Amino acid sequence: MDFFSVPHILIILLVILLLFGARRLPEIGAGLGKGISEFRRSLKPPRDQAGEEGDEQHTE
Repeated sequence: MDFFSVPHILIILLVILLLFGARRLPEIGAGLGKGISEFRRSLKPPRDQAGEEGDEQHTE
């Protein structure tokens, strides 16, 4: 038993379309995509330039 079925998702998308309008949806989608990519990037550990160069020297 799914929490959201296909008709529920379609109704939610229709309400979002009515609230924000067709012109704003691409802007909202782009902002959401950027936010998700920034969140994923923040979860990865930072990589040092010195650490990367040191790894390259050991592999040769």
